[in-house]
Amino acid sequence: MKQKHDFESVVAETLLIPLYMRAKESRRENPILRDEMAEELVESMECDFSGLDEAKLSEVGCVVRGWFFDKAVRRFIAAHVHPVVVNVGCGLDTRCQRIGDDGKTVFYELDLPEVIELRRKLIPEQMNDRYISASLLGTDWMDELRTRHPEGDFIFIIEGVLMYFYEKQVKAVIQNIAGRFGGGELWFDVCGTMMSRHGVKPDSLRKHAAQIRSGITDGHIVEKWEPRMILLEQANYMKYFRSRWGFFFGQVLGRMPGLCYKFSSMLGYRMVIMK
Repeated sequence: MKQKHDFESVVAETLLIPLYMRAKESRRENPILRDEMAEELVESMECDFSGLDEAKLSEVGCVVRGWFFDKAVRRFIAAHVHPVVVNVGCGLDTRCQRIGDDGKTVFYELDLPEVIELRRKLIPEQMNDRYISASLLGTDWMDELRTRHPEGDFIFIIEGVLMYFYEKQVKAVIQNIAGRFGGGELWFDVCGTMMSRHGVKPDSLRKHAAQIRSGITDGHIVEKWEPRMILLEQANYMKYFRSRWGFFFGQVLGRMPGLCYKFSSMLGYRMVIMK
């Protein structure tokens, strides 16, 4: 029997977008990203996803983003002895299941109480995948993680979340993480300033109440906000899997990264320890 879920927060409700896009992608013959659990979750939910079928750019963007961050996590795990992966604003992400249990990596899934409650129902907590009910704006959970894993090597993924917060809040989150987890990495996606300043929404959000409240075009701006952040990569979505974007977006726009960054990009940073 399918289950119906009502969300209190309009931002929390946006978790349905990447979930559906991963499930839809996973059914393709040669998918960018395989996610059988996302397929199962979508099948189990009483929800009208049909409106998202019109969001063709988000359809590719969501799975490219998941694939890109999966790669970053896999690289980090391979390079560290005690990897701890923290999905901030996890929604119904299944990165832990996609990457698998290697016996050394600990995953944490953090989100608002209503999301974690839903997640516990649909994806039972595992020993290597632990749940935290908290706001990303808080710091108690950060201090708790640091205490639990004093020798841990931390990588934080904030996927599909920060654009819903104001720049002041985004700065605070970055500074709070960087101040506690030197030596680790922080990866997140952003909308560009063209979108945040002019009220332009991704095609998957055009009929949704959630608002884009902040944007970053140049990844180096974060280094000015927080000197412990060192930019590793700023990636343009459309340089990956060009044929899936169509000729204009993949072959034309995708070859102009500076222009693409005005709309969206994916960012990765190393957090250094300041003496």
